[in-house]
Amino acid sequence: MEALKSVVLIGKSNPAQVGDGFFIRRPMPSAAIGLGDISPFLLLDHAGPTAFAPAKQRRGVDVHPHRGFETVTIVYEGELEHRDSSGSSGKISAGDVQWMTAGAGVVHEEKHSQAFTERGGTLEMIQLWVNLPAKHKMTTPKYQEILAAHIPSVSLSDKGTFARVIAGTFEGHTGPAFTFSPILMLDLRAKSGDLLEIPVDEGYNTSLYVLKGSVQTEDQRKIKEAELIKFTATGRAIRFEVLEDSKLLLLAGEPIQEPISSYGPFVMNTKMEIQQAIADFQSGKMGILE
Repeated sequence: MEALKSVVLIGKSNPAQVGDGFFIRRPMPSAAIGLGDISPFLLLDHAGPTAFAPAKQRRGVDVHPHRGFETVTIVYEGELEHRDSSGSSGKISAGDVQWMTAGAGVVHEEKHSQAFTERGGTLEMIQLWVNLPAKHKMTTPKYQEILAAHIPSVSLSDKGTFARVIAGTFEGHTGPAFTFSPILMLDLRAKSGDLLEIPVDEGYNTSLYVLKGSVQTEDQRKIKEAELIKFTATGRAIRFEVLEDSKLLLLAGEPIQEPISSYGPFVMNTKMEIQQAIADFQSGKMGILE
């Protein structure tokens, strides 16, 4: 049995709206969990599940810039379209992941797909912001479209509990996402009554977000929908009991132990770099998206 990581705190979500198409719950950053407290992860937005009526006008987030980090979008229901000033574009649906490295800077938009807009339906997704080490903050922008068929799935019990490996290596399976620092990202579907022990490297910041259902930690704390568990970095595994069928997201990674300076859509190391990012965006150096 591995030495267990213990629970530090439970973060609750704050409701908000992003653009005109994403009604979200945000457990980090929050009053309990500051920017970088679960480095390399900076932000988690859980959009939906929200039912949308058929429409003609696409909803979503209009053109906006990013620099110094990555955005990761996991779709559970619905369909999204992305395009950016680097020339990348893509459409992802249930089970797919979009991993965009903003790096030196991009301008992009994220909206419901035209087909989803016209037929209506339920949208549920998570968007993460993942920090970049200082040496990679000005890397060339990159776009990874990771389809569900390319994400390995690992059975964890005879009840049907399984993990999809999006990034990192788990039980001999390596996720398809390229990352700039060591990360383990698992999409978990857990069945009621299972007691799960998930190995996670010593020193990794680790958290578990409950999209749906509920779990109970080793110290008998019940964690329900839209709450996030932050664990200690020390220890080599987390253990929890599944109280009802649950949809979970495990985030773990080697912390980036560098200063963080942020302003809106820019995350750098110093205020001077933030000022430069604003100037570069305003002058069009991050590109233009018509």
